[in-house]
Amino acid sequence: MARVAVVTSHPLFARGGHLVIADGLTRALREAGHEATVIRTPQNRFGRQGAAYLATWLTDVGLTFDGHPIDHLVSFRFPSYAVRHPSHVCWLNHRMREYYDQWPRFSGPLSWRGRGKERLRRRVIHAADRYLLTRNVRRVFAQSRTIQRRLERWGGIPSDVLYPPPPPRPYRCDEYGDYLFVASRLSPLKRVGLVLEALAHPVADGIRCVIAGDGEERETLRSRIDDLGLADRVRLAGSIDETELVEHLACCRAVCYVPSAEDYGLVTLEAFVSRKAVITCVDSGGPAELVRSDEEGLVALPDPESLANAFRQVFDDGTLAERLGVAAEARAREFTWEQTIQRLLVG
Repeated sequence: MARVAVVTSHPLFARGGHLVIADGLTRALREAGHEATVIRTPQNRFGRQGAAYLATWLTDVGLTFDGHPIDHLVSFRFPSYAVRHPSHVCWLNHRMREYYDQWPRFSGPLSWRGRGKERLRRRVIHAADRYLLTRNVRRVFAQSRTIQRRLERWGGIPSDVLYPPPPPRPYRCDEYGDYLFVASRLSPLKRVGLVLEALAHPVADGIRCVIAGDGEERETLRSRIDDLGLADRVRLAGSIDETELVEHLACCRAVCYVPSAEDYGLVTLEAFVSRKAVITCVDSGGPAELVRSDEEGLVALPDPESLANAFRQVFDDGTLAERLGVAAEARAREFTWEQTIQRLLVG
């Protein structure tokens, strides 16, 4: 039996997939006979990132509250991998993407003065991340090949790919219903607007969709639904709890998840274990790694017509939706917590 600290960071009043994975890992460790707990480190706003890195670096995780040593530490995302421990493995979800692959998008709207400040911070973060991910951890696992390629491109940091298994929830398949299901944060990188454009395409006429999630694009998407004449076919369900998520996965026809260069995309495996096909795009990152087109789902081009054609395929052919779903469930069985824990703790 080992004592394991699972360390991640997260902004206040939010919940992302990496927290679900952290909780899943903690639960799996306990079920395997280990002691495990989740530690959340700070993630400060822009301009205060240095303070978050320093606070994390100074976090003491050497002992439990009763004075017993912590045997292993698994960190997830920036700046949680700044925590120091002799048996520290980083299972990387992502670094601060605004300073990496999203730099052009992030820096473009800034003033010349703001861009100069952020360029300096970017250099500091790059240097800190490279040091921490090569000197502060004994091994780095990337949660997808997309993350692995970013590590190679920015920093030449070696890693091994280790996909997270689905969390231990009571997933099931009740039916292949009459609607498409989207579960996503409503932000530009998730490209929910592309889903709406596809649903408005003549090919997708009559297809219903439920969109679960919240974020800064909520009102923009609501207006877009009205503008496209989709109000009778598309429902913004807002934030939903675990029970509602499992219910929708159990009853929908298929799941659509089309982000831009997503790090991992937990909902992909959640759909798989619910015996549902996933419709994604060739440039969607993690989901496109997991979905083999016409095997566990359909992989479309990132344009409304291609996506609409994929929707139409699974809605016109219930047998296809079921066949893809059965294959998806079989694919999900390749990812187990037992194997994951073995690799994280032993290597």
